[in-house]
Amino acid sequence: MAQPEISDRVWTIPNVISFIRLLMVPVFAVLIAQGHDGWALVVLAGSGASDWLDGVLARRLGQASRLGQVLDPAADRLFILITLLGLAMRGVVPWWMVAVLLAREAMLLVLLLLLARRGYGPLQVHLAGKAGTFALLYAFPLLLLAHWGGVIGALASVFGWAFAWWGIVLYWFAGLLYVRQAWPLIMRDDTRPATA
Repeated sequence: MAQPEISDRVWTIPNVISFIRLLMVPVFAVLIAQGHDGWALVVLAGSGASDWLDGVLARRLGQASRLGQVLDPAADRLFILITLLGLAMRGVVPWWMVAVLLAREAMLLVLLLLLARRGYGPLQVHLAGKAGTFALLYAFPLLLLAHWGGVIGALASVFGWAFAWWGIVLYWFAGLLYVRQAWPLIMRDDTRPATA
């Protein structure tokens, strides 16, 4: 199947959706800090749905863009980070989960810096990375709902932790794929001819 054409457009429907998701990060942070769990749950669910929607629209409308290739994963990572910290501070998720996911992000940050020093841009997003992100974005609202108790809370806990574990494994698997993909580029000889 042919790869979609990547444009330099800024104002596309998928980019607007990703930008709105970025704007919802501080909204979620305030809601979770103030204990408005119902509204925080709505924002989390909306974020997960919008992450799926912007990718589908980019492909179906032919609106894949260079900005979207940066904006979408940046919005995902920022939302995951703020959500993790907010939920950990509330005792919804354990701090070891924060450490495990932040360690992966730190590894990728170093990788991106090394690639940038050699003149390479960000790596192509792997399906495993997207699947891990989806799993985590579905896990967080379920884990928040699990603290409400009752049958719904019990079911949410089971499904939430299932999504969380799959998300963590896929997130790290994708991270290792990025390392494998980037390592030959990083280890290339620095004596490449300079372009005029």
